[in-house]
This record gives sequence, C-alpha cells and structure tokens, in this order.
Amino acid sequence: MDHRAFKTEINEQFARIAKAIANPHRLEIVDLLAQGERSVEELAKESALSVANASQHLQALREAHLVTTRKEGLRVYYRLADPTVYQLVQLIREIAERQLAELERIVNTYLLERKSMEPVTLNELLTRLREPGLVILDVRPTLEYAQGHIAGARSIPIDELQQRLHELPQDQEIVAYCRGAYCVFADEAVELLAARGYQARRMQQGYPDWKLADLPTETE
Repeated sequence: MDHRAFKTEINEQFARIAKAIANPHRLEIVDLLAQGERSVEELAKESALSVANASQHLQALREAHLVTTRKEGLRVYYRLADPTVYQLVQLIREIAERQLAELERIVNTYLLERKSMEPVTLNELLTRLREPGLVILDVRPTLEYAQGHIAGARSIPIDELQQRLHELPQDQEIVAYCRGAYCVFADEAVELLAARGYQARRMQQGYPDWKLADLPTETE
C-alpha cells in the first residue's frame, strides 16, 4: 500500500467538507436549516441573498453531502443531511470562541446589553422544564416553532412581542430562546420584557443546541 497516496486522498475528502462550509453565508444557511427545512426562496430572504446566490451556496453544500433536498411542486426544499452537520458548526464556534480574540471584540461591540443578562444554561432549563412558575418563550418565526420547539414552550415571534405582551403573566419568570448563541432575538425579547417590568432571562444557546442534546422537544 502506498501510505502517502492514501493519506493524501483521505485528507482530500476531509478537505471537501471544510471547503464547503468555509463561507460566512453557508454557515448562516446551515444555522437556518438547523431550525428546519426551507425552500431556496425562504433561505435567500432570511440570509439577505439573491435567490441565485443562495442557490450557488446550497449547491456547494449539496455537493459535499451536507444538505439534502425534496421537491414539492415547483419548489425545492433543503434540509441538513445529518444532525452532525450542525454539530460541526457548533465545534467551529467553540474553537473560535477559545482562539480568536476578534470574536469577543465583535460580540462586545454589537451585543452590549448581553453583559447585563444572566443566561440560562441548557441543563438549568432542563431541570426547570415543568416548573409551574416558569414560562418558556420561543421568539423565532412561527414556521420554525411549528417545525420543532422546546417541550412546553410558548410561541410569540420577536416582531409580534410588543403587541402581545398582555398574553404573558407578569408574576412568572420568562426564559426566552431563539436560533442559537449568536441570534439576537432572545436578547431583544429580554430587553423589552425587562423594560416592561417582567422578570426575564435568555437561554444561553438556541433550539438546535437543545435538540442536538436530545432534550425534550415538540412539533406542530
């Protein structure tokens, strides 16, 4: 056996995955698909890309077998090929948090209010999941909630929260969550709720992290 040829060829295959994911738009697309399947048009809108550009990024992910598709009429829907694809993104983030000081600077620049918010960890929320005095609030879009959410969570999308505050009890603690650690929906929700006199905290991570940890979920 030619060991050098073997090592080169096997590492070329590993590099295919790294190359496919090594783009900020593709990382965002994987983050969106971790919430549930989407059409090209929906992904383009959420990621502020043209449909043609989104399609190119999706094709690169598909060629590396990181996403799969299904067709419904004229629309093509994409989903992650395997939960470990999101796990790869998690790992990239963890390494960046440990090794890149620039990441901390960016977070401190854009998420100024987060420093004053005491986060709720996955384990803490799990132990309090059925606590009667706790409201778990999903502030992602309604479609994402329907495709999967934390068991017992209530849905009020962030862009509807101000108009629907009357639906939330003021005498109970509220834990808001959204798409992930760097999604700002939960931060905005906690800031709004606190300003209106509610006791509110944000979950440290997001729904995909909860699901990947095999914790209780529901769908509609």
